[in-house]
Amino acid sequence: QVQLVESGGGLVQAGGSLRLSCAASARPFSGYAMGWFRQAPEKEREFVAAIKWSVGSTAYADSVKGRFTISRDNAKRTMYLQMNSLKPEDTAVYYCAVTYLFTWTQLDAYNYWGQGTQVTVSS
Repeated sequence: QVQLVESGGGLVQAGGSLRLSCAASARPFSGYAMGWFRQAPEKEREFVAAIKWSVGSTAYADSVKGRFTISRDNAKRTMYLQMNSLKPEDTAVYYCAVTYLFTWTQLDAYNYWGQGTQVTVSS
């Protein structure tokens, strides 16, 4: 089974940047895609961004498009989320996840989840 470990969360002022990382323990990595999701207090978990592992195709939620960039390092089995121009509404626990399904922008397609990393954006 794949294990996922997120890092890079923290406290940042609005307009600032953070870079999240998610390292996958599986070797070789055989997941179809990896994604970032977030969950704010009292809200449902929502899709943020995802990347097809083999070819690097990406998808973004409208709320983060143009501000966030997802990428991956195949050799390191690590996925990144560069978050720029952060807003208070981006405050949430951010989770990385792996799916073996083709519905790679859907939350319910993901079976393996990291522990989450807190991102807090202050006004």
